[in-house]
Amino acid sequence: MSEEQRRQLQQKLWDIANELRGNMGADEFRDYILGFIFYKYLSEKIERFANAELAQENLKFADLQENTADGQSYIAALEEASVEELGYFLKPSETFHAVAMKGSNQLDSQGMGDSHNFILGDLTKILKNIEQSTLGTDSADDFVNLFEDLDLTSSKLGRTQKDKNDLVTKVLVHLDKIDFNLDDATADVLGDAYEYLIGKFASGAGAQAGEFYTPQPVSTLLAKLVTASKQKLKNVYDPTCGSGSLLLRVKREALHVDMVYGQELNRTTYNLARMNMILHDVHYSDFDIKQEDTLERPQHRELRFDAIVANPPFSIRWSASQLHMNDDRFSVYGRLAPSSKADMAFVQHMIYQLSEEGTMAVVLPHGVLFRGAAEGHIRQYLIEQMNCLDAVIGLPSDMFYGAAISTTVLVFKKCRKNPQDVLFIDASRHFERVKTTNVMRPEHIQKIVDTYKEWTNEEKYSHVATLASIKANDYNLNIPRYVDTFEAKAAIDLGAISEQLIALDKSSCKTDATIASFCLELGIEPPFSVKGEQA
Repeated sequence: MSEEQRRQLQQKLWDIANELRGNMGADEFRDYILGFIFYKYLSEKIERFANAELAQENLKFADLQENTADGQSYIAALEEASVEELGYFLKPSETFHAVAMKGSNQLDSQGMGDSHNFILGDLTKILKNIEQSTLGTDSADDFVNLFEDLDLTSSKLGRTQKDKNDLVTKVLVHLDKIDFNLDDATADVLGDAYEYLIGKFASGAGAQAGEFYTPQPVSTLLAKLVTASKQKLKNVYDPTCGSGSLLLRVKREALHVDMVYGQELNRTTYNLARMNMILHDVHYSDFDIKQEDTLERPQHRELRFDAIVANPPFSIRWSASQLHMNDDRFSVYGRLAPSSKADMAFVQHMIYQLSEEGTMAVVLPHGVLFRGAAEGHIRQYLIEQMNCLDAVIGLPSDMFYGAAISTTVLVFKKCRKNPQDVLFIDASRHFERVKTTNVMRPEHIQKIVDTYKEWTNEEKYSHVATLASIKANDYNLNIPRYVDTFEAKAAIDLGAISEQLIALDKSSCKTDATIASFCLELGIEPPFSVKGEQA
């Protein structure tokens, strides 16, 4: 599939979403359209797997008769093999295509109830069956409650049962006509389309978008930074993983990643992340996403990671409970991040879980570079005692949906190649304006990565600062202290300005004289005295 065909497919999916959502908000319809796309993927995956298993028998999965002894025997064998290989199972009558055909009244209702076109009850049961097929298996945690946000009884879908059924049927029928090209194992067409839709929904969600999506240029930058010196990773971790886009971007940039770990607090976003992993063909045994509060109840604290990437929610509140002073993640610093701003608490958590040879890249608000009190103390400890800060990168403002603030990327390594210096990069002016946001293009991202790899000074762009100079600045990391981007203004020609003012004055006098003559013709006094009239 060509790039143009990919773009057309992605746009078509977005057009379908906009056409069918009616009065429903884009963020509300998101869970339905993405959930149904995921159901379609699971169905087509099962069908491809089953057809391969049945090839020697000259049988097709869709043709198996569920009400015959032979059909049931084949289905039982396929279920055992599928759950072991794919982690779940669907019967032929439960596939996306079968339900879509029934909903459009093109398929007989054999084995699916008495109604020929009412599918909500069947669909609810099928989605539950997918989850139940995993019970007691290694994949159970990755499928439990995965479809809980697809509430087919919600009034958002319509006022009456018929309205709801009609809308859901329309969505299924539209999606059923689209070929996601799953036979091409290298294309990842569906995964790309899913990411595209997540990004489009994020663009319309305003400030809430930060809960589940990191703009692709930022994801790409972080992924390139953590794989700059190591392409084969034992594992990668995101403690605030949202929809999982950052983790998937690292997996794409690296040559190989053994295991993907993430944690997410929001239940809906957690479900989205698990779907996103499976849609990108990450095997259920190769990822572990947990739903919990990372700072209060970390789920992977015993592990250490080769790569850590994160876009934590900016300056959110957290407990800052004194009980955390007994927690190894925070106790060594002697201070906790303020309860009103958890930014540094996330940094402390990630540093704790970073392996000795690992690299960590995190997006944070600019305030972490210079705010004092507890944050200043933690910042000084990271530099002076741990010496793990590797680079400070200033990004353009207006990069994030609903957040116009300036942001920075901090890169940390415990075993640094240049332990006497910290690299500062000011990339805040390197972007392209697209509608209401600033976008870093591939050349902007690559310039940052190349500068980081080469550890170079470039006038008005980057500076390698010694630890002594950072200490002299009282551990204030504000980028303009290290990268001079001052642009001298052109000298003002006072003589030329004076001549312009004289010319303007003469022109004004002529205008006044013209107005005064008109007033005299009308027999009224001019509203001002005309310069030079007494001469």
